[in-house]
Amino acid sequence: MTAHFSIQPPPIAKLGDTLAQVSTPALLIELDAFEHNIARMAEMAKLHGVALRPHAKAHKSSVIAQKQITAGAIGICCQKLSEAYPFAAAGISDIYISNEFIGPAKIAMAIELARHVKLSLCVDHIAQIEALGLAASAAGVMITVLVEVDIGQARCGVARMEGLATLVDCIAQHSALRFGGLQAFHGGIQHLATWDLRRTSAAASAEKVAAYAQFLSARGVACPVITGSGTGTAEFDVASGVFTEIQPGSYIFMDAHYGANEWNGSAMPRHSLFIATTIMSTAKDDLAVCDVGLKGVAIDSGLPILKPGQNDELKFVRANDEHGVLKIIDNAGAFSRDRLGEQVLLIPGHCDPTANLYDQYVCIRNDKVEDMWDIDARGLSQ
Repeated sequence: MTAHFSIQPPPIAKLGDTLAQVSTPALLIELDAFEHNIARMAEMAKLHGVALRPHAKAHKSSVIAQKQITAGAIGICCQKLSEAYPFAAAGISDIYISNEFIGPAKIAMAIELARHVKLSLCVDHIAQIEALGLAASAAGVMITVLVEVDIGQARCGVARMEGLATLVDCIAQHSALRFGGLQAFHGGIQHLATWDLRRTSAAASAEKVAAYAQFLSARGVACPVITGSGTGTAEFDVASGVFTEIQPGSYIFMDAHYGANEWNGSAMPRHSLFIATTIMSTAKDDLAVCDVGLKGVAIDSGLPILKPGQNDELKFVRANDEHGVLKIIDNAGAFSRDRLGEQVLLIPGHCDPTANLYDQYVCIRNDKVEDMWDIDARGLSQ
């Protein structure tokens, strides 16, 4: 007979542990840098009189969302309806779904959320509006609807003035829907390498969305909100005079992809997100193998890099399912030291999908564990 018993792995860390005591792989937040990043973006938005609505898809943690709101954010963005549920349950009362959706199951989720939070949604097709309007009316809820316009991303969003007018008119026909403004995001310019190229590209995008707003104004339609932007263009978009709201997400973490951008002085966020990993094999003279691979770090934006100033003779060169391969650069006798058991800190190339791979953030200050935050929206992509 098979015995049945309860068994759970031990926690990856305990409050008060040193960094060296944290079990790996672990997703770390260095709190001093994290808090600096939150404060800097909130101050920049406030200085220009622009609302800050951070994108929660970057961190998927209701604890972090609460900290952003405490610092001055008006609410959050989510990219998927299911992703919004943990935030709503945690008391986040103003949520914008900045992505289109369709189908009865998704409509039902939107209606349920609208019963508990101030919900705004994004559309780019009449069928989305019709289904949402009928369901909202039947449920007795009011939902704010923004129309997405294409300002260069060439993905979602209407690309012609006539298409925008049709959708705005359709929203007006539904008593349970309210036209909220325009969604205008150009993700393709967030990682342009030079500061000047991002500046000029952001200006061109702002000009495009301004033309949409002017078109509506000429038809007598007010556009209360123009929302968009991202970490790479936030400093330009807040000063554009066009955007009334920005949606940066990665700024709290500053992953390696954003870190490769050219920044203008104080606008640069600090690296605050790291993966702690342990070298688990040194069987090859010129390699060290660590315990984090594809199941612990996203590589869509490139391989992770090592924290600057730490183990500069190592370079992450390959990720397998459970293994990360580090090349040892032979300088000043680098081959002579056996690194077995050493802890290494990596900066992921892309923070959003990396955070989705973990259950908790281990929050570090002065190399000690100060807190543990659940990543309570991980895996929610419906």
